[in-house]
Amino acid sequence: MNAIWKAALAVWDFVVGDDWVTAAGVAVAIAVTAVIASSGAAAWWVMPVAVLVLLAQSVGRALRGG
Repeated sequence: MNAIWKAALAVWDFVVGDDWVTAAGVAVAIAVTAVIASSGAAAWWVMPVAVLVLLAQSVGRALRGG
C-alpha cells in the first residue's frame, strides 16, 4: 500500500505542481467541454480559449511574484 500511496502523491505533484489554480482551471475547462459536447454543440473551441486564459493568468501571477 505504501508504494501505491507514493505513486499517487507523485502523480498529484506532477499534475498540480506549484500552481493549483491552473490545474483547477484545466479541470473546469475539461468539465465545460464535456457539458457542451454532450449537449450536441461544437466544443472544440473551449480548450484553446482556456489555455490562453490560464497561460495569461499564470504568467501574470509569476511576473507579479505571486
